[in-house]
Amino acid sequence: MGTKEVIRSRHRLRRAAMSTAELDAAGAAIARHGLAWASGLGDGGPQTFAAYLGVGSEPPTLPLLAALHGAGHRVLLPVCEPGLALSWVYWTPASEFVRSRYAPIQEPTGERFGTPVVRDAAGIFLPATALDRSGNRIGQGGGYYDKFLADLAALPSSPSRPRVGQLPTAAIVYDAEVLPAGSIPAESFDQKVASALTPGGLVRLS
Repeated sequence: MGTKEVIRSRHRLRRAAMSTAELDAAGAAIARHGLAWASGLGDGGPQTFAAYLGVGSEPPTLPLLAALHGAGHRVLLPVCEPGLALSWVYWTPASEFVRSRYAPIQEPTGERFGTPVVRDAAGIFLPATALDRSGNRIGQGGGYYDKFLADLAALPSSPSRPRVGQLPTAAIVYDAEVLPAGSIPAESFDQKVASALTPGGLVRLS
């Protein structure tokens, strides 16, 4: 078991060596498998999903966002706020992006909503640099998503979502970034995820 930073650095180097063709193929496969996962949640009709825009050598997610929108789903994308907080903006293919003030990501413009807007989502697509089969996740190191997931789980329930903390989660990584159980050190503030979404398909994590 290496430290999180060692694992993160190793996978970032591997990602940086990927070709444009490899990235394009990964994005198309992730969109296909991600839409299939989304279609199996809820009542099968249009739902809301929290997702994110992959940038650089991250697994491309724009094809997934377009596929979700094309299937009639609503898509929420994050905006980084002070204090490691996330707010959320509804995305469409016409949305514009700007560089984040707080993180190396592109963020959608538009009306911002707080964590409660995600309470009634059907599922959450999360960024990661690696996962293990125990459900432990390594993000980008900022801590935004661990805080967001903890805040989400602490929200009171609603009639349509009696168990907020049980929202389905899928972190998006490349196939080689799903590691054996126990490979990633877990800390008290870490939030486990249920599944990995990779170009090869959906991997259920314990």
